[in-house]
Amino acid sequence: MSKKAKTIVFSTILSSSVLLSGCGLFGGDKAVEEIDPPKDVSYVEDAEALETAGDKENKKDMPKEEAAVGSVKTELYLIDKNGYVVPQTLELPKTEGVAAQALEYLVDGGPITNMLPNGFKAVLPADTKILGVKLEKDGTIIADFSPEFSNYKAEDELKILQSITWTLTQFDNVERVKIRINGYDKEVMPVNNTPISEGLSRADGINLDSNGSVDITNTKAATLYYLAQSGDNTYYVPVTKRISANEKDPFAAVVHELVEGPSVKSGLVSDFNADVELLDDPKYENGTLTLNFNESIFGNMEGSKISDHVLQSLVLSLTEQPGVESVAVQVNGESKLMKEDGKKLTEPVVRPADVNTGSF
Repeated sequence: MSKKAKTIVFSTILSSSVLLSGCGLFGGDKAVEEIDPPKDVSYVEDAEALETAGDKENKKDMPKEEAAVGSVKTELYLIDKNGYVVPQTLELPKTEGVAAQALEYLVDGGPITNMLPNGFKAVLPADTKILGVKLEKDGTIIADFSPEFSNYKAEDELKILQSITWTLTQFDNVERVKIRINGYDKEVMPVNNTPISEGLSRADGINLDSNGSVDITNTKAATLYYLAQSGDNTYYVPVTKRISANEKDPFAAVVHELVEGPSVKSGLVSDFNADVELLDDPKYENGTLTLNFNESIFGNMEGSKISDHVLQSLVLSLTEQPGVESVAVQVNGESKLMKEDGKKLTEPVVRPADVNTGSF
C-alpha cells in the first residue's frame, strides 16, 4: 500500500537482524473503538476521528461505520516460496474493522486458506487470535495477539514483524505499529528477542538486503521493487537495500540500483537492460519526478514502447522516496512514449493503489 513515500532508514530492526544473524480501524467520522478487547486489558484512551483523505500518500480510505456490503481490496503481506514478504491484494468481505480483519487473514489456517495465491503462505502462527486493535492519536496502532502468536521459528521473526507492519500501515493515519501479547506490552519479540518497545514502521524496511554491508553510518536505505516468478504469475517483491550515502541524488541512486539488479543469490530478477542510463539528473517538481533515459530503456520492445515491468518497478520504487507521488518518463528528452499495450504514455504515472493485482 503505499504506498506512502517516506524516508527509509533502518532503526533497531536492522541492528537486531545483524546481531542476531541474522482497527479496528473504522470510519472517518467516528472515534476509534476497540474490537473484542480481552478481559481485564486496559487500552489507551480513544483516538480522535480518523481522516479519510483517499489521495493522501496513496493510502487507503477507512470505510465508514455502516452495514458491511460487498468486498474491499486489501493488501496482505504474505510469504512467497522464496521466503520473501510480498504484498498480494485480495478481495476481502467488507467489514467495519478492516485492520483487525487484515490481521486475521495473515493467520496460517485462518480465513486466508482458500484464497492463498499459488506459492504463498500466511505468516502468523496457526490458531493466533486477534484480541484487540487500537489506533492512538499519534498514528500508532496497537495490535494485541493471543499467546499462540509466540509459536513460530526464530528465523521467521523479522518476516512476521514486517508482514504485520506493512499490512497495517497501508491504512490512513497508521504510521507505526506496536505489539501486545495477551494484553501485555513487550520490549522484545518472544522467540528471537528483536526489540519492539518503540514500535515498528515502514522505515524499518522489508526483506532486508544489506549486501554484506553493516555500515549504517555511511549508507542509507531504499526500498526497491524487483520481479519474482511463480508459475505463470509474475509479481513485485520489495527489498530494502543499503546504498552509499555519497550518492548525491537519491533518485538517480534508486534508478542505478534497479538497473544493477538484485543479487544473483536472491532468486529475483530485473527487466532493465544493462545499458540503461539517465541522460540528465532527475527533475523533481510538485510531487512529480521526471526521468530522461537513453533508448536502452526500451529493452527488446518494438518502437517507443516501454516494458510494463520496467515502468512499474520505477514507479513503485521511486514513490517510496519522500515526496514523490508520480513519475514521468522521457527518452532523449521526448515524452511521446507508449506502454506495452500500445496505449500512449504522455502523463506522469502515479503509484497504483494496490500492488500485485495487474497493470496500472
